[in-house]
Amino acid sequence: MSANASATGATEPEREVKRRRLAAIRQAAGAGDVVLTSHEALSWYLGGVRTHVSLAGPPVLAVRASDAGDTLFVAANEVDRLIAEELDAGDAARVVAVPWQNSVASAAREAAASETAGRARGVVGEGELASQLRAARAELVPEEVGRYRALGRAVAEVLTDVAAELTPATRECDAAAAAARGLVARGIDPLVVLVAGQSRRPHRHPLPTDAPLGARSMLVVCGRRHGLIANATRWVGAAGADDERILEVEAAFFGATLPGARLDDVFRAGCRGYADAGFASDEWTRHHQGGPTGYVGRDPRATGQTRDLVRRNQAFAWNPSAPGAKVEDTVIVGGAGAGAGAGAGAGAGLEVLTVDPRWPAVTVGGIARPLARAFS
Repeated sequence: MSANASATGATEPEREVKRRRLAAIRQAAGAGDVVLTSHEALSWYLGGVRTHVSLAGPPVLAVRASDAGDTLFVAANEVDRLIAEELDAGDAARVVAVPWQNSVASAAREAAASETAGRARGVVGEGELASQLRAARAELVPEEVGRYRALGRAVAEVLTDVAAELTPATRECDAAAAAARGLVARGIDPLVVLVAGQSRRPHRHPLPTDAPLGARSMLVVCGRRHGLIANATRWVGAAGADDERILEVEAAFFGATLPGARLDDVFRAGCRGYADAGFASDEWTRHHQGGPTGYVGRDPRATGQTRDLVRRNQAFAWNPSAPGAKVEDTVIVGGAGAGAGAGAGAGAGLEVLTVDPRWPAVTVGGIARPLARAFS
């Protein structure tokens, strides 16, 4: 792996685990080749490499995985940079340059289709293997857990640092700029930065405006580094009437998020927590509730029809909310290290990743949960 600071330093054991998982998917699907074309699949499989140029654009590479090994199809104008700064030596040796005006995904699919033509085991794309690939990346390996812990701490620290500089007169857009600046300074892509001041608290996804924060405001960030995404929400200013009640709802989600549980059952158990905490029983219908995370903000977003199983060492970010109230952190469920440290709850088998001991907290269900932080 490159010595560049952006590189993950992914170990060969991590890569081998992922190769075995993908090979098992190929075998079960009866496929000779699988072509990976999404940011989440590529960054997971290649050990956290940066697969983008524009945050809103498609990946600049694709991977064809076959019995003969992996081939990386990379946009020709990105090859030198990826080899120098992102790819390990083994991957760099298997790069095919694709003219910048052509699609790397199409090039990979066309090469695979041409070489498997007439074979019993052909080529399969990601679209046919979505649930299998989600399951493959759900159980994080130890190296990923370590990277996630470091990312979670960094995101939480950025939020604390930003909050310490805010006043009721600060504009939402200035608060968002400070959060984005803090994330980028730590090598974190600011995928989502939301801010709601006093006048806009009812909005669940408040894109920042020039409105002042006022007496109470919400900060939300989703930051990505090494492909992994940490999600967190914090409140600054006055306490809210429903702050502790929304933590009771979150506790219902946490209590049901156990290895082996089915995600639709976890979702329903968490949604029942609204009525148990004194909210309207249908409050959950007014905003999504979160779900598994990792290499996607939600992987997938949980619903009453999502039948994925909860895995050990899987990351989750539940985000129950009500008008003027919301809680969100990134946690790891039931894995090594869960239940240890300031951000953990031994009884629930959860480890909170997005934690900063400087932030005020209350213990709910054995887990330290964030409260509103008064303006400095």
